[in-house]
This record gives sequence, structure tokens and C-alpha cells, in this order.
Amino acid sequence: MKTTILKPNFKFLAIIASIGLFLQSCSSDDDDDNLNLGAPIISNFEYGEGSSHSTEQTAHKGSDIHIEAEITAQATVSSITLSIHAHDLTLADDEVEWEFVQVFTNANYLVINPTFHEHIDVPTDIPSGEYHVELLVTDELGNSTEVEGYIQIIDAITLSDFSIDSTVLRGEDFHAEFLVSAINGIHSITVDIHAHEITLAEGEVAWDFEAEYLEGYHEETEVEFHKHIDVPATAPAGEYHMVFTVEDEDGNTKEYETHIDVTA
Repeated sequence: MKTTILKPNFKFLAIIASIGLFLQSCSSDDDDDNLNLGAPIISNFEYGEGSSHSTEQTAHKGSDIHIEAEITAQATVSSITLSIHAHDLTLADDEVEWEFVQVFTNANYLVINPTFHEHIDVPTDIPSGEYHVELLVTDELGNSTEVEGYIQIIDAITLSDFSIDSTVLRGEDFHAEFLVSAINGIHSITVDIHAHEITLAEGEVAWDFEAEYLEGYHEETEVEFHKHIDVPATAPAGEYHMVFTVEDEDGNTKEYETHIDVTA
């Protein structure tokens, strides 16, 4: 019987080994390339009043904030997180704390090198002041980058530079003056003057004053309120409460309260 002995084909085995090493090397190179991809880069980060796409880093309550950033990403973006919050702002009556957090996974953002552009509504019942803005970009490899800044949120209506008499002789007039800024336009300015529990003397007549002013103010955004208000000679002497109220075209209101002493 003849026995056949199979001899190994070393050339064939060498080719197979080379192919294996090549494939392993390619796989390793791909892994290394993924590991070497850098985190996203965020540039041209800007934010401000939404209606004008301002970059002055201020916004008004009841309006919106325009936020934009260019993102350079070597790997596909997986999410963009925007947060806005304040620290230790004092709440006035009827105001609430505001903290905004939203994760954006829109299809137009889950790409290489997206541009982030959003408008965020600002509530009307939050405190004015400085708010912290943070933008966090994460790619599909888990790399992330964050940028941050600050924005001043201010009232839709602001009153300033008050000059109002604190005393007046009955039968004469007193002057009231202040500046008004209303981004949505002024609808009206009203003045309410009244007293509490003043005893009437002989010949005196209870005095309450209320007036609405439109001319020269209606639909204006920046004005100086300046009026002289007559006090009747029959008004009882004493302390009177005054409330100045500005209403804008969107129904927002801003009040300023003070007192005036009417003397005999």
C-alpha cells in the first residue's frame, strides 16, 4: 500500500496570515481613528433680543432670546443641550423662578458641523436680572464641549429718573416726572391718588384723583412723563397714596407707588 503524505503549503499559509494581519491592522486603525477624533468645537456663540437678533446679551420679559452657534464636529452630533437659569434673584409679588432646559435632537442638528439657531420665549412673570446661559454639544462618540455666558433679562416696561414732589399746598399743583421705556409701545399712563381715613374738617371735601394719559405717550417706546396736577383748595390735609401705572400694547403693566403730603 502506498501512503501519501500531505505537505503543508507554506506559501498559501503565509498569504492567509498576511490577509489576517492586514484586516486586523485596518480594524485597529479604524478604532484608533475614532479614538483620536476631537471633541466638537463651538464658535460664534451669540445671544440677545430675539426680535432684532441682537448680540447685546439683553432680552425683555415677554419677548424671546435669539441663540446661535456654529458647531464644528468630526463625529456626528448626537445632542445639543441648552440651559438658562439664574442664581439668588429676589422674587417680587406674583413672580416665579425660571429655569429653562431643553435637549435638541432635531434631524438638522444630528449631523457633522451643524449651525444651532433657536428662539426661546421669556416668561413675563420672572424676576429681572442676570441669567446664566449654557450650551452643551455631545457627539455620537461621547465627546462633549460646553460654552457659557450671561444675559440680562429686563422688564418689558422700565421706569426711571423719578422727580415727584413729596409735599403740596392745597389749592396749588405739584409736578410728577419720570422716564418710560416700553419695548412694545405704550398704551396708556394712569395716575391714581387717594387717601385713607382722613377726617374731614368743616368746608373740606374728600379728594380722589384718577386720570388716564394718552396724548404724547400712546404707541411711543421712549418718553418722559411730565405733568402738573392740581390739588383742590377743599382737599383735606394729610398723606395721600399715589400710583403711576404704565400699560404697554401687549397688556403688560408697570407700577410705581409713592406718597405726597397735602398741607393746609
